[in-house]
Amino acid sequence: MKNDIKNAPIGVFDSGIGGLTVAKELITALPGEDIIYLGDTARVPYGTKSGRTVIAYSHSNTEFLISKGIKLLVVACNTASSVSLPSLNSEFDIPVIGVIEPGAKKAVSVTKAGKIGVIGTPSTINSSAYKKAIEELNPSIEVISKPCPLFVPLADEGWTEGELVERIAEEYLSSIKDTGIDVLVLGCTHYPLLKHTIQKVMGEKITLVDSAKETAMEIKQALIRENLLNENSSSSNKEFYLTDVSDTFLSVAGRFLGEDIKKIEMVDIIGTTKVPSP
Repeated sequence: MKNDIKNAPIGVFDSGIGGLTVAKELITALPGEDIIYLGDTARVPYGTKSGRTVIAYSHSNTEFLISKGIKLLVVACNTASSVSLPSLNSEFDIPVIGVIEPGAKKAVSVTKAGKIGVIGTPSTINSSAYKKAIEELNPSIEVISKPCPLFVPLADEGWTEGELVERIAEEYLSSIKDTGIDVLVLGCTHYPLLKHTIQKVMGEKITLVDSAKETAMEIKQALIRENLLNENSSSSNKEFYLTDVSDTFLSVAGRFLGEDIKKIEMVDIIGTTKVPSP
């Protein structure tokens, strides 16, 4: 039975496309693991929804992935990670890992100045999720946060380098660059696609923390800790599901995942959503 569990897939959900950067890092770190990805494109964006609604969406996403027999759940969405993890952990009997805690841990471990910058979408920055996670690990660290809303559409359009992108990055990052930080957390799953430009603007002395990469490392450690690592496979199967047709998903997804997606299935989980009582 234990070997059957080890052979089970890892489930990953996001509100849309960005979580594919997490899936990409998972494929790199754990090439023998099967992955099932769910993009909730029918209800994107999550950032404009109430916490209560995001929790409900997260529960229905999780129920779908559990129906596929997953052994571990990855919440590859910063908004869902910031509000849904306690509820998911209490409701479901599988390991649940979000994208915020791994990035916070890495940032705390590498800072020497005791000042950490965090960039993300307005909803993630307004939630103070990274700030809270960092301060829980080390209350003496100063966290300087900055929303960078245009980075998401730039990544979606494939505009990740060049003069225009650098000018936008400089507009966002110049103020945070001059605060004395030595670490910058990329607090959005879209931002790794802009890593080269962000590093160029920030300078080589600033260490960038890629939450997607750190999440993959955290998942690997969790699988080892829980004795769930698939050690018998040298190749992996990947399945992709969307909750609504997306004209841009296929064209954009290849950039995020680093490889072409051959097949996507539509799934209707909207009717299963139950919004919890306040």
